[in-house]
Amino acid sequence: MITVNVNASKEYKILIDNDLLKDTGELVCNIYPPCKAVIITDDIVDSFYAGTVQTSLEKSGFSTHKYVFKNGESSKSIQTLTDILEFLAQCKLSRSDLIIALGGGVVGDIAGFCASIYLRGIKFIQIPTTFLSAIDSSVGGKTGVNLESGKNLVGAFWQPSLVICDYSTLNTLPEDVFASGVAEAVKYGVISSKKLFDEIANNDISSNIEQIISECVSIKRDIVNEDEFDLGTRQLLNFGHTIGHCIEKQSNFKITHGHAVAIGMCIISKASFKSGLCDYDCTPEIINVLEKYNLPTVSPFDAKTLFATAVSDKKRMGDTITLVIPQKIGKCVLHKMEINKLCDFISLGL
Repeated sequence: MITVNVNASKEYKILIDNDLLKDTGELVCNIYPPCKAVIITDDIVDSFYAGTVQTSLEKSGFSTHKYVFKNGESSKSIQTLTDILEFLAQCKLSRSDLIIALGGGVVGDIAGFCASIYLRGIKFIQIPTTFLSAIDSSVGGKTGVNLESGKNLVGAFWQPSLVICDYSTLNTLPEDVFASGVAEAVKYGVISSKKLFDEIANNDISSNIEQIISECVSIKRDIVNEDEFDLGTRQLLNFGHTIGHCIEKQSNFKITHGHAVAIGMCIISKASFKSGLCDYDCTPEIINVLEKYNLPTVSPFDAKTLFATAVSDKKRMGDTITLVIPQKIGKCVLHKMEINKLCDFISLGL
């Protein structure tokens, strides 16, 4: 087992190993005595893994309840949030009890947000079941839901108490869902580690999945430890996301997060070079690795359409927006751009 320690406002461990779900109760008991635990999951993950987690918890003395919602980004809404909060109240969950998020990014984000606001904050544990959630959304404490106006516009910073990453769950993922996580892994390589990028580009990522997960979450851990509340360095993790979120929204989330981020990275990289914000064009290398995993690299939307959504991005500060600019593979910098220049900038990347 690989253990990655996070030292943010709350200290916790990320446990990475094969076949961990059957030990969930024992692992949770290592940090909390048996109590009431509500498992929050979606209908797909429920059919695969909820029974194993629930059985393990109950064997260790936990009293369990389960809330299941329909899978997909459309469920990441205020209505689902309200429904879950009502369920927690009906279960009479107290501050000494906990929530367990079992699933991908949508489950982790909404369950974490529920934990942050129910009774003004209770404990929660992340059990990611997708590659994307394992390396990204389950770590770092960002939680939230979407609004009609955009993605993740309502949320809170609320760190988990433990992350249990059983990468055997990745075996049941469809190829395109796994590829969404690959896009985030590529992002980590571009912003922080040429070695990681080259590993993904030159080898089969599945053959060394434990180490890849460990390297990705270690990069995120270091950034979160330095800037937990996204005021500076943590914004590097948004490489490809500003445009990616626009693509998700404009497609009505038919283009999934990782696929949209893949396109966003290509647009930003190309535009950065063509606008003179960097001296080296990373775009061909990024495109090559993305295409290796059948990820898209071209936007179906024009610059004006993307810009119309970008102006509502949560990274906008008044008349400026912060972009992540790749200088070379393994190094990115933050660049503040006037919002009225963003449309032309996006055009350069299309």
